[in-house]
Amino acid sequence: MPELPEVETYRRFINELAVGQTIAAVRVNDAHVLALPEAELRAGLVGRRLVATHRLGKNCFLELDNGRILVLHFGMTGDIGAYRDPADAPRFVRVAFALEDSGLNLAFIDPRKFGRIRLAESVEAYGKAKKLGPDALVITAAELQAKIGHRKTILKPLLLNQNLLAGLGNWIVDDVLFQAKIHPERLANTLTPKEFAALHRATQHVLSTAIRHEANYREFPLNFLIHSRGWDTSAAPDQSVHEYCPRHLKTRIEKSYVGGRATYVCPKCQPRPTS
Repeated sequence: MPELPEVETYRRFINELAVGQTIAAVRVNDAHVLALPEAELRAGLVGRRLVATHRLGKNCFLELDNGRILVLHFGMTGDIGAYRDPADAPRFVRVAFALEDSGLNLAFIDPRKFGRIRLAESVEAYGKAKKLGPDALVITAAELQAKIGHRKTILKPLLLNQNLLAGLGNWIVDDVLFQAKIHPERLANTLTPKEFAALHRATQHVLSTAIRHEANYREFPLNFLIHSRGWDTSAAPDQSVHEYCPRHLKTRIEKSYVGGRATYVCPKCQPRPTS
């Protein structure tokens, strides 16, 4: 699923390609990804100029010259592309926006069709309607502690809750907690101010690193947990251990399920809470 780093990469691509351009036409190849009638989408976009891009969590916004917002949510497999000639269109283009000045088409690509396209009055109105929390890339350490520090709930599901903190997905939370050396089953209200500061620093570090590498995970530093998420093929089929910790080369990464989500931890870096 495209997470915050991927969506920020998409936003930057759109910003460079399309801002300042006028939408000349909207081509809908599959209305399944539309969260509004096709005619309403076309009426709201054709002839409008794109003036800015924004992002909140996993949502990308294209601001129009009348102040309204085109909202792109990428679901499980969504992506953005561009092409000039129809013969060069990528596979699985569900909707294409023809840009008048450049002659290019901005393509909303989605093989599994879980993404959604809609219009909104503003980024703020959309965030309020969807009850989205603050963006994970801009929240401060104090705001993060105020959001979740009083909750007697295990930490990982809280960090994944888009109503509390927008933008974090499963692998990101695992790497954030690994970098912060905090076990995902710690109760949020047991974290000290120092641990909240470490959690915030780790969040910013993981997200900014992922964005810098345009979400190409193979280029991430070797001390990121994401490189250790594959099964050890020599292990027994029911053995819940994986590759080794990049900090402790003799300690295996363990897999479990926390809040119903596959979770990877280093038992040495992230000691399990005792109560």
